[in-house]
Amino acid sequence: MTLKRYLLTMGLTTLICWVAFIVVLFRIDPDTGGTIGLLLFFTSMFFAAWGTLSLIGFLVRFLLFRNTVPFRYIGTSLRQALWFATLLCLTLFLVSQELLSWWMTILLIIGLCVLEAFFLARSLEARYDKRRAARAEKRHTRAESKAEHIK
Repeated sequence: MTLKRYLLTMGLTTLICWVAFIVVLFRIDPDTGGTIGLLLFFTSMFFAAWGTLSLIGFLVRFLLFRNTVPFRYIGTSLRQALWFATLLCLTLFLVSQELLSWWMTILLIIGLCVLEAFFLARSLEARYDKRRAARAEKRHTRAESKAEHIK
């Protein structure tokens, strides 16, 4: 899939999610909608926010880091948008249930930051392992060429 096709698909899907969210917002009465109404509201809001935030995250990275391949930003943008959309929906759900407090918000933010740090550390470790393997391969190739040269 090309970058243009990905962005077009993601933008169109996000637009559909926003339309679904607006339909739910104006067509479902929160008093009579019950659990299904709440589920539709938070699900449509989650996917609309996730798509929007991932597109914004990709655009910001694309504009700031022009020297690298744009496809490298897609995974990071999707993952971080997932955390923000989750934080948004959880916060609004806790507000709707009158359970939100300042310390609960801080705990949610810390939890998501720890989760993101785990994924960042894992990705950095994978990059480091690739570089280390490439260096070992270079050393091995040099050693072989020296051995052939000596013979």
